[in-house]
Amino acid sequence: MPTETTAAPAQGVIHNIGYRDYAGPRLGRGYARRALYSQSLRGAYGLGRSARSKVLPMTLFAVMCVPAAIVVAVAVTTKMDRLPLEYTRYAILLQAVIGLFLAAQAPQSVSRDLRFRTVPLYFSRPIERVDYVVAKFAALASALFVLTAAPLLILYAGALLAKMGFAAQTKAFAQGLISVALLSLFFAGIGLVVAALTPRRGFGVAAVIAVLTISYGAVSTVQGIALARDNTDVIAWLGLFSPITLIDGVQTAFLSATSAFPGGHGPGTGAGAVYLLVVLGAVAASYGLLMARYRKAGL
Repeated sequence: MPTETTAAPAQGVIHNIGYRDYAGPRLGRGYARRALYSQSLRGAYGLGRSARSKVLPMTLFAVMCVPAAIVVAVAVTTKMDRLPLEYTRYAILLQAVIGLFLAAQAPQSVSRDLRFRTVPLYFSRPIERVDYVVAKFAALASALFVLTAAPLLILYAGALLAKMGFAAQTKAFAQGLISVALLSLFFAGIGLVVAALTPRRGFGVAAVIAVLTISYGAVSTVQGIALARDNTDVIAWLGLFSPITLIDGVQTAFLSATSAFPGGHGPGTGAGAVYLLVVLGAVAASYGLLMARYRKAGL
């Protein structure tokens, strides 16, 4: 009779397919934070991305710089003893260009991460929520500072080329840099908070434009009505309700700028302190709101 044979139990086999442990340096959170900052800053100008992505930011950068170059050319040619445009006025006059840049780049910085749900991958390790928020905030503020400071540098170089007073021009240039640095932080916070509310880039673009333009249009209209009715005392306080008029008020009060308010009725030192506190409070609030937003998005 045939005998039954018992099959030997299957045994696992370990195959060496060549994987090795990583033996290189562990760069940690600091490196990851710097890499995210660098990548986000480069992305704001389309660097490292397709040629199509470079068109809008580079065009807006050129539009910001061309008027400054024209002013310098006129000043040098006609041998002016002072620039026809103050450093602190430049960003106020070209606020529409700054607004378009912010509306385009704030959603590009954060909306895609939310839409494709890649934020939890950032937070897996070694980067943490605070690193992500700080890197994105700093990158967009830096991009805005480059956009707004470059034309001021052109004006300053042109003024020195035209042999205008070195001390006076250097002081005015420094005041202009302080103004646009504050504007960059303030606008970056606003843009990121608005853009982080939706994963849809188109909605983010429209929302940022609406926040900047509607608030400025409403404030300017009411200020004009107040001036027409000779109620000039209220004009300065109305400027608290629009981002660009807040920056205008701060530089009028503390940076010797000429106010763009109707009739030139900008805030004095006392009201200017309120303006400055509102701007700094808004920057801090933007950071807090972003931290709260990414506490949920990182899950």
